Amino acid sequence: MATKAIAGLIVVGLAIGVWLLWPRGESASPVSTTVLAAEPSTTGASDTATSATPTSTSVENSESHIVETVEEAEEILRELWFGWFEGIYNQDEDRIREVVATEAMVESAVAAFGAMEMTSKPTTEAISIIDLVILRSDDQCLAVWSTVAATFRPGSSDGVQVARWSEDTWLLMSVWAYQEDLWAGDCDSQLRSSS
Repeated sequence: MATKAIAGLIVVGLAIGVWLLWPRGESASPVSTTVLAAEPSTTGASDTATSATPTSTSVENSESHIVETVEEAEEILRELWFGWFEGIYNQDEDRIREVVATEAMVESAVAAFGAMEMTSKPTTEAISIIDLVILRSDDQCLAVWSTVAATFRPGSSDGVQVARWSEDTWLLMSVWAYQEDLWAGDCDSQLRSSS
């Protein structure tokens, strides 16, 4: 079991590296792949954006943390991406660990320290979650298709973003390039241990 987990992490790490280095541009027709993207890419900005008041990703005073509306999903993703970008901007691995569910995501963020282009300090208000569609929402997993754009960073990226519920908050599990990718398995896979 441990050998499979290590092999899986190696494959994910390689896929992240390929994804980060792959040139971005408009493709004629998307092809289903299993490439895991660890961060939004720079495919070009969108003209439309939605805005919602940022809130904490943990749910308080509620019996259920199941996401039922697009607005709730936007707020959760905005907070997760803010933590991701803030951690990279400040080169703070502990901040990254607060918002991701896997060691592969932590390693990907650490690899971006000092390399990711940002024109200013990240803020939640500067992050737009555009054209969001909820693909799966239950008590353990939130999967959405959306475009992520940020004014402190050039470009935008669209894809499936998978978040998992852990203890009392949502954590970013993975990002997939296409809706047809194998993201559903991430809803059932094991989360990073909290130790």
